[in-house]
Amino acid sequence: QVQLVESGGGSVQPGGSLSLSCAASGSDFSIYAMGWYRQAPGKQRELVARIISGGETNLTDSVKGRFTITRDNTKNTVYLQMNSLRPEDTAVYYCNADLLLRVDYRFEARQYWGQGTQVTVSS
Repeated sequence: QVQLVESGGGSVQPGGSLSLSCAASGSDFSIYAMGWYRQAPGKQRELVARIISGGETNLTDSVKGRFTITRDNTKNTVYLQMNSLRPEDTAVYYCNADLLLRVDYRFEARQYWGQGTQVTVSS
């Protein structure tokens, strides 16, 4: 099996910065894409940023120019650098991984989620 362990997050004033990281651990898997989603109170979970194995990134419009997603394939770790944070960025942020997991003698597509980490932007 695979586990996603998140770190980072916390509280910051508007205009501040925070960084998140998420490491995938386990065995017999190959990651295709990793990303971050967020869910604010009373709202649906939404994609924030995603990066595929080749390095191509996808960020939601509201964070473009402020957030950067990077990935270290050697460590199976994805990072989210969040700058110029706004109160509307307040949410629980979840790490997500799309991967191939070896089950018996074949590989199966699986999706995993982290436990979530709180990001609060407030003055």
